[in-house]
Parts: sequence; structure tokens; C-alpha cells
Amino acid sequence: MTTVTRFAPSPTGMLHIGNIRTALHNWMLAKKAGGKFLLRIDDTDTARSREEYVEGIRADLAWLGLAYEGEERQSARFGLYEREFAKLVEAGRVYRCYETAQELDLKRKVLLGRGLPPIYDRAALALTEAEHEAKAAAGEAPHWRFLLDRDEAITWDDGIRGPQHFDPATMSDPVIRRADGSWLYMLPSVIDDIDMGVTQILRGEDHVSNTATQVQMFTALGAPVPAFAHSALLTGSEGKLSKRLGSLGVAELRAAGIEPEAIISLLARLGTSDPVDPALTVQQLCESFDLSRFGRAPARFDEAELARLNAGILHRTPYVRVADRLPDGLGEAAWEAIRPNLNTVAEAADWWAVVKGPITAPAPDDETRAFLSQAAELAAALDWSDAPWAALTTALKDATGRKGKALFLPLRQAITGMDHGPDMGALLPLIGRDEVVARLKA
Repeated sequence: MTTVTRFAPSPTGMLHIGNIRTALHNWMLAKKAGGKFLLRIDDTDTARSREEYVEGIRADLAWLGLAYEGEERQSARFGLYEREFAKLVEAGRVYRCYETAQELDLKRKVLLGRGLPPIYDRAALALTEAEHEAKAAAGEAPHWRFLLDRDEAITWDDGIRGPQHFDPATMSDPVIRRADGSWLYMLPSVIDDIDMGVTQILRGEDHVSNTATQVQMFTALGAPVPAFAHSALLTGSEGKLSKRLGSLGVAELRAAGIEPEAIISLLARLGTSDPVDPALTVQQLCESFDLSRFGRAPARFDEAELARLNAGILHRTPYVRVADRLPDGLGEAAWEAIRPNLNTVAEAADWWAVVKGPITAPAPDDETRAFLSQAAELAAALDWSDAPWAALTTALKDATGRKGKALFLPLRQAITGMDHGPDMGALLPLIGRDEVVARLKA
């Protein structure tokens, strides 16, 4: 059977880091199995859903390289929901209720006061058809609940959490449709998963109780139950659930200069016992993706770790991958020289400015000025066709007796205006003989 996974965001905001992790894991699960990864836009909340967020979701997935083989919109599937809902009505698996939110809250408080589970008492099941008609005549519209089968435990073997067991007698029949006819998340999601042929559902552990209910919905609709896995939620670097993680999105990461490969490298293994390795390709990450490697402890997301990973990936990135994002004139040789010092691609422009000049060097004392003047004379006389930096420093060492920091730092400061930076052996040919000599004289 072909593996089919899906990512089902609601377009009520932009994707955040937790959403991205869920999308990535489902994409990797499908790719490893040679299956299909689908996108479903859960836009049944017409009041909050916005088209700009739909476009943003698509753009974010494209930037990350998470290509999907098909897309569905829940707002275009209401006819399907009505047909499947009618089947459940016919089978007696959904029923009409009329309690207000205040009445339900009072019932919960009474049950809790008695030390009982605060579950719905199914009082609406006792209503006669005549009573339903009277309520309709009085203008009362019902909301609808799914009738759980309480005769048998709900079980599944979770891909991450292992064997799961829920007693439906301790669960409320979930509301699946509001009085205004609009749908809640639970039933349309199941109907879509059946219609789209989804075989594996991987999502956050905050959906575990939803899964217990949806297992029965799949069965009630006569469909096989997909394989489920629930990953631990992300925590911030401080070790607590962070509101920032709920707002940290692709746009912010891109603005910070984070590469998509860095995000994928970190999130692919965050929460597993496998090391995060910037040298691994996306293909290698997919091949090693294994749900059994994920732990149940919250996964710690550290932005500092992501930044370090980003730098490590850039240090391995070939010129052709970034050429269209570099300043005019910055060629492959310059990229090779500069990239070991980069945290983001944007920083390449700063180092290119050092190459092109002008620069501002620290004012030297008299001794250093004399040393730099001597360096300028030697630099002008050197053969620049082969390793001019090595030739210059060797000649200066022989002529002045300087070595180590006393030899190298004044030269770097005079030529680049910096105390640190790319390898000078790579920079000198880029700057050129005339400009190096002029900077030493200056």
C-alpha cells in the first residue's frame, strides 16, 4: 500500500516553527517510503481564514523545498461532508443537542463537585421527536454530537508513544457541528483523510485525545484507521513551553538569514537521539528518518543552535547555490575565501566591501607605521602570481624578525581594517597588488 501523509494547516495565521516541524516530518515520512505528501488547507473557519495566509503557507513550503503531490481546500468540500454526515445520522451515530455553554458549564461543575469525570451526560438522547419538533418551532437550532461507542476500549499502536488505551466511558461525545451548521475540526478531518487516502497521520501530542475520538469516526464511516504517531511538543531554550515558538515563523527566520537547509537539518532530528549534522543532505536525512528514534520528552528548540547550524551549512555551500544572492562582482574565488567567516549570506556583502574598499584602518604608532611602510615596499616587489601572502609574511619575518601576532595583526588591520576575518592568503589576490600596497602605505 502506498504511504500517503498530509499536512493540514488552518489559514488563520502564518506557519510557525511547530507547524513547520509537523509538515517536514510528514514530508520525510512519505519520501522515505516513496509515497505521497499532500497539503490540505483547513479553512472551514470562514471568519478567520484569509487567502493571504493560504498563499503564505504555499510559499513557505516551497521555500523549504517541501513539495506536495496534491492540494485540497476544506471550503470546497462541504458537499462531501454533508453526504457523510447524512450516513452517520442514518446510522444513529450523531445526535442533536440544545444545551447552552452556560448549561454545560454548570453540568461540568456539578460532576466535578461529586468527584466524577466532567463528561456530557447524553441528556439530549432522551428527547422525543415531538420535543425536537417543538424546539425547532420555537426557533432553537441544535448542535450535533458524535455518539461514542462505550462498549469497547479505544486502542492503537502509536508510532512514537507506543500502545495507547482510552476508555470511551470517561470521554464526552464530541460536538462535531455547531447550531449555525458550521463544522468543527474533528469530523471533516476524518472525512478528508478517508477521501484523500491518507495512510499515516503524524502530528503533535496535543492531538492524542482527538485521535481517540477519531479512531471511532473512521470505523463508523466504514474506513480503515490510519497509522497514528504523536510527537512531543517543542519547548524553548529556557526549558519551558515558549509563546515565541508559536509566533516564530518562516518569514522571521528568513529575515534573520537562516537557510532552509538549516531549518530542515535541525527539525528533522530534534527530539531524537540522532545527532544534528549540517553535513547531511536532505536525502540522507529522509533515508535515516525513523519514528522509533523519537522520544516522548519535550523537544528543545534553541535558536542559537539553529544559528550555529546555519553557519556550518554555509561553510559547505557551493557558489552556484548562492550566486544570485551575492553582490555584483563577488565571484566563486571570493565566495570560497569569505564563506568560512559567514553566519548568513547577507554578511558576504560586508566582506566584499572589505575587498573592494575603501576601508578604515586603525591609526598605527610610529613603530608600526615604519613596519607597514617596509611591508608596502616588499609587497610592491613581490611576484603576485603565486601565494603573495605567504611570500610577503616570509619576507617580512626575515627582514624584521617579527613573528606571530606582532607580524600578522598589523598587516591584517592595515589591509582589511579588521582584527579578524577570512584567510589573508585568499583575500590578497582578490584585493590585488596595487590596492594592498596603497593600504599599507596609508
